[in-house]
Amino acid sequence: MTKIARHAKASLELIHAMIYFAPEAEDRFTKLGLKPGRMSYYAGRSAAMGPVSAGVVAATFYNFNPVSVAKSIPAAWDIVPPAEVLDARLDAVDAAYHRLLGDEVLASEDVVECAELARIASDGCLPDGKPLYAAHADLDWPETPHLKLWHAITLLREFRGDGHIAALQQAGISGVQSLVLHSTMRGGFTPEAARTLREWSEQEWAEACEQLRERGLIDADGELTEEGKQFRESIELRTDEMALAPWQHLGEERTATLVEKGGKLSKALAEAGALPAGLFK
Repeated sequence: MTKIARHAKASLELIHAMIYFAPEAEDRFTKLGLKPGRMSYYAGRSAAMGPVSAGVVAATFYNFNPVSVAKSIPAAWDIVPPAEVLDARLDAVDAAYHRLLGDEVLASEDVVECAELARIASDGCLPDGKPLYAAHADLDWPETPHLKLWHAITLLREFRGDGHIAALQQAGISGVQSLVLHSTMRGGFTPEAARTLREWSEQEWAEACEQLRERGLIDADGELTEEGKQFRESIELRTDEMALAPWQHLGEERTATLVEKGGKLSKALAEAGALPAGLFK
């Protein structure tokens, strides 16, 4: 069943992640007084943890340059309290879903069913060592089905993400090194997009690449070696193992239903332009 955890992630991820590229999010955040771009992103994703420091955000986000984080956090909390950021984010999700999927899809039984299945799956998650998951799990559940779905997928996404950081730590991979490895993956950010979006300098990126080359994980062209492929797969397998609990709780049959119907929603989001062109391989 371990493979199901990775398959579920691939099928359902965009249901949550579309908010990071939705113009509705930046619109709501900037109306609160937050700066567009990094400040809006950092505040939007970390608000569930409360008015935390830059160090906490950098630690939990893992592959963002801490210097970049410190330019926006905690300054964002002097502009607007986290609770208002959370309300704005949920309002942005609602608006983005209506634009991308339309009223008919959002009112469908499939959305209602996916929301309930994802909620049940999230009941199988435990907060131990999972800070971003735990923070979001303490939030109130939205009542509207499509917002309930987004919240549930957010919980599942952050639960897996927290476990992935633990796997990277165990493997001795730093935040910037993890980003370099991610940029070698099919479907991952291009190297230039990864570096600039996470605000690492060219020198910092080059140093991370050299460190990975010294370990025999990437070659001179920045591609994974055979050893690197096995190494990366071992990290993904460990992540899958730590992300398995919600899918065991939901069960194979209901997981298959959620993956199938949720996957169709993700496909519809992608076809509607939820992801910007040129950022991903």
